[in-house]
Parts: sequence; structure tokens; C-alpha cells
Amino acid sequence: MVLCLMAKKKTLEDALNQLEEITREMEEGGLSLENSLKKFDEGMKLVDFCSQKLDDAQKKVEILVRKDDDTLESEPFPLEDKLREQEE
Repeated sequence: MVLCLMAKKKTLEDALNQLEEITREMEEGGLSLENSLKKFDEGMKLVDFCSQKLDDAQKKVEILVRKDDDTLESEPFPLEDKLREQEE
């Protein structure tokens, strides 16, 4: 519960840095099973936090598109199309 409240005050960058630290600690292999599970749980909560922040940012991103009549119009950024293009 405390971590959840702390995570809401964090920036995306803070959460990513903390995830990197957790990954480093777990890769070193010196943690007990209990501590490893705690770190894993903490990491998963941070992943959820980061995912939510990125989803929120995606909703805010818009692009300006020049129409045939030379006017500019704002449209949502087509992220799904861009991701599909990268996969192909």
C-alpha cells in the first residue's frame, strides 16, 4: 500500500530508474528468495505505474495534419499504426 502511494508521486523517469536498480539487484543473485519475491512484486507495481503513465501520455499526443484546403487540423497520434509498421 505504501509503495502504491509512493508510486503515484513518482515520475516515469524515477520509476524507470528504480526498475533498473531492482533488475541489477536481482541479476546479482545475492538476494534471499523472500527478498527476491518482494523485489519482483515491487518491480511489477512499477511496471504497471510506467505503463499507465505511457498510456496517459499517448492519449495527450496529437499531430497536426495539413488538409487539402491548406488548413491544419489536429488528430490523435496513430500509435497502433506506427507499432504495426515497426513489426513488419
